[in-house]
Amino acid sequence: MERTQHIHEGRNIKRFREMLGMKQEALAFELGDDWTQKKVSQLEAKEKIEADILEQVAKILNVSSEAIQKFSEETAMNIISNTFNSHDSSTLNAINSHCTINPIEKLMELYEENKKLNEQLLNAEKEKVKYLEELLKSKN
Repeated sequence: MERTQHIHEGRNIKRFREMLGMKQEALAFELGDDWTQKKVSQLEAKEKIEADILEQVAKILNVSSEAIQKFSEETAMNIISNTFNSHDSSTLNAINSHCTINPIEKLMELYEENKKLNEQLLNAEKEKVKYLEELLKSKN
């Protein structure tokens, strides 16, 4: 029993936009003066998008219009599922790569750097106070 795949182009635009961290207002701005956040929202609700608008949106989102027309969450999940359940050694090596950075060591480096910066800031503040005190004494 084969299921026909139902692609909702507006929803796909929304998915790509959100993956890029772009707000509807930003997309509207990029599309031009006659576009608003509400108009983008209405566009994302449409199942089928006009070819010229689809091309324009695809260019802004830096994807092909074909990607928007053919993207399917089910297909993407199948690819991900098959990749992570694969017994292919190249896939396993990519998934099980070992971290060569010691996070505690990195944390300690950052702590020491932060400590030095705070000391420098404190010394600068002490010098500023000393300078202001001398300035006050010379005025009196």
